[in-house]
Amino acid sequence: MRKQSRIKSGENVLQRQFDVVIERDEESYYVASIPQIPGCHTQARFLDEVIERIREGAELCLEVEGTPEQNLEFVGIQRITIAA
Repeated sequence: MRKQSRIKSGENVLQRQFDVVIERDEESYYVASIPQIPGCHTQARFLDEVIERIREGAELCLEVEGTPEQNLEFVGIQRITIAA
């Protein structure tokens, strides 16, 4: 899933895309995070609600912390099995 944010540069509005990782926890809450923005995560009971919240969270993180210097490229997700 991709996220676009608006970054104001003078009178122009730049848009950036971010990858959003969404998981479901043991209590059936959706947990969303944006790996490119450290500390940007949220949770909600419903999928549409978690999307709205992660958009708001990303905008707030960028407003406070600025644009992240590290530009990660989403490659994929792999599930592995290990003995635990």
